[in-house]
Amino acid sequence: MEDSILVWEGEGGSLSEALSQRMTGSVDQIEWAERIRAQVNGEFDRVAKALQAAALKQSDQDRLNTYEIMLILEEKRGEVLSNGRAGYFIHDWQELRDQVRKMIMNDARYKAIKERASSNLISGLA
Repeated sequence: MEDSILVWEGEGGSLSEALSQRMTGSVDQIEWAERIRAQVNGEFDRVAKALQAAALKQSDQDRLNTYEIMLILEEKRGEVLSNGRAGYFIHDWQELRDQVRKMIMNDARYKAIKERASSNLISGLA
């Protein structure tokens, strides 16, 4: 997993760069959006920690699936946090509900992982 993150960062996906990017909008909007962006980053951290804790209790195959999901999570984090429009955070992220979870669950790769895991379970029962 670390290798994939290093590749991602090497391709310009550095999280520290995303967080230091200047936002566009009025001074007040930018200030507001920066606070929201910090909360959003914290939510991504919370989900990552939950996935990591779950992975430690899983079988090898399930753990690999969880690590794949964590890679999707980090990609989504980079996409969200690199958005430079203050209005995006104010409009789309002001109310943190389960947006991060939904973002992951709507990803086609996540759906493929879940389908693969289900078929492995079914074939193991046969």
